Amino acid sequence: MSQIVIHGQKKLVGDVSISGAKNAAVAIIPAAIIANDICVIENLPLIEDVTILAEAIKKIGAKCEFKDQHTLIIDSRNIHSCYADYDSIKKIRASYYLLGAMLGRFKKAEVAMPGGCNFGIRPIDQHIKGLEALGAKISIEHGIIKASAAKLIGTNIFLDVVSVGATINIMLAAVFAQGVTVIENAAKEPHVVDIANFLNMLGAKIKGAGTDVIRIFGVEKLHGAQYSIIPDQIEAGTYMIAAAITNGNVAVHNIIPKHMDSLSAKLREMNCKVEEGDDFIKVNASKKLKSVNVKTMTYPGFPTDLQPQMTALLSASSGVGIITETVWENRFQYISELKRLGANINVDNRIAIINGTQNLTGSQVCATDLRAGAALVIAGLAAKGKTQISNVKYIDRGYEQIEKKLNLLGADIKRVTE
Repeated sequence: MSQIVIHGQKKLVGDVSISGAKNAAVAIIPAAIIANDICVIENLPLIEDVTILAEAIKKIGAKCEFKDQHTLIIDSRNIHSCYADYDSIKKIRASYYLLGAMLGRFKKAEVAMPGGCNFGIRPIDQHIKGLEALGAKISIEHGIIKASAAKLIGTNIFLDVVSVGATINIMLAAVFAQGVTVIENAAKEPHVVDIANFLNMLGAKIKGAGTDVIRIFGVEKLHGAQYSIIPDQIEAGTYMIAAAITNGNVAVHNIIPKHMDSLSAKLREMNCKVEEGDDFIKVNASKKLKSVNVKTMTYPGFPTDLQPQMTALLSASSGVGIITETVWENRFQYISELKRLGANINVDNRIAIINGTQNLTGSQVCATDLRAGAALVIAGLAAKGKTQISNVKYIDRGYEQIEKKLNLLGADIKRVTE
């Protein structure tokens, strides 16, 4: 078992480059199998979720070869199975994209129920609703989602709630559907747009991605393509918050600043100086931080995947901050671990009231999920003394070489094996 060990209270200064977007990568890899051709995916993050998905599509007959650490060549011409078993995908939530991809291409799919981080009920009812509306028959037997269709026919689908996963899965399945598929109340996140752009590069006809109405015009075939994934909005936000909590001065490169608007606005409100360039944001936190109120929302609102990191930041700020979580009902389960570092937080249902303190102290803590793990790293950077974080497998699912990147900024952080 590995641990991350941090000796805190080191100001972060310098430049950091952001990797490709995890949430885009885990959808684009399954999307590549629709093409029945060769796809070259560039700017992939070097993280466990990417490796797991590559191995999963190998098992069904695709050829996957890493040209380098960030480029994957996928040849899906000889896929011989439409079954993704539990052992292949049990660690990740995004496995459900194999359902839409295989259903779209082969008109059948069998995929084990998804795994991933556990911070509340994350139903797939909107996925099933959308695929059934296209003409698929769906059943769940012994933990396996089974989908089949004689043919898929475009239709209007109104999502009851905004769902990134359902929006993408419906897009994947609808690429080969006859006629036009319209998704209303669609998710608008940057990685939804990235998947649509990738599919269009393959020859799909998708319009409206990035708005709440997406139209997919069915086509008869696709072809291979070379595509570079967008930068990771959440990784970028994590380093921006890390700069703020250490009173640092950090330039975060290889990003799309527009994607960071909701976080940049909050950091400015907290007394940080935030400068934007074409592909970078510089965070200067030389002034005393003051608390703010945050409410998570779907894009372009404040992302739920930055909520734990922001909670850590507010724990070390001046005054009282309130975070309202509107997306997942149980995402505050990591709070007890932040309290071990000295944070003063009270939780009432979906609301966390954070009394800021300048006295965070190192302790032994355990990551409960991916973004909670990042929050503990951030808090450890500000804490006095040594912080030891276990269960780092969660952090590895979404952050490429986090210790190396932070050390280059001046942190004292290392990985040790027990």
